[in-house]
Amino acid sequence: MPGPSNRRSLVPGLVKGMATTARTMARPAHTHQYPERQPDLAPRTRGVIALLAENCTSCMLCARECPDWCIYIDSHKETIPAGPEGGRDRQQNVLDRFAIDFSLCMYCGICIEVCPFDALFWSPHFEYAEHDIRDLLHEKEQLEEWMPTVPPPPPLDPGAAEPTEALAARKPARGPRVIRTSASPEDPKAGDAKTGEAKTDPTSDDHRAGDA
Repeated sequence: MPGPSNRRSLVPGLVKGMATTARTMARPAHTHQYPERQPDLAPRTRGVIALLAENCTSCMLCARECPDWCIYIDSHKETIPAGPEGGRDRQQNVLDRFAIDFSLCMYCGICIEVCPFDALFWSPHFEYAEHDIRDLLHEKEQLEEWMPTVPPPPPLDPGAAEPTEALAARKPARGPRVIRTSASPEDPKAGDAKTGEAKTDPTSDDHRAGDA
């Protein structure tokens, strides 16, 4: 049991603690009443990885570059019949399974950066906790459901160079090909391939007589 001197030493500390509590009660809180109030996240927050399955060609590049080997892809090939006359059949990869094990993922974003067909995107969605760690393996259907939560890309810098895709889209279409005749280019009397008019040799006698 503490003595009288010990009791007197506890009083200043108790008073200071109550004073700190009283001052804090009058200040606004810095916490959010989650989940009633959602947190204000940055637009490019790394929450989950969303999948746009129609862009995926099953090239396996994301799975090979993943340092954690947490991406699983299954696909098969289908034959597409030839369209125009004279064409030939071609094969196309069809995506069967695309799964990401978020219990292994370290959110480095390498898979999104190396995807050449823009099939993977960052989503700020973060509410995907599970009671069982095995349930963090999300399949293609779940990854596609997160696509609507992907924010639009930021606008380009006004001083940045114009994308090459936009420059290529504004190029004029090519005109019809010109079919050249089989006449020898050394023949001065050969016809012009574009106009069909005969060329005149300025050193010939007929040309000199016309000038005279």
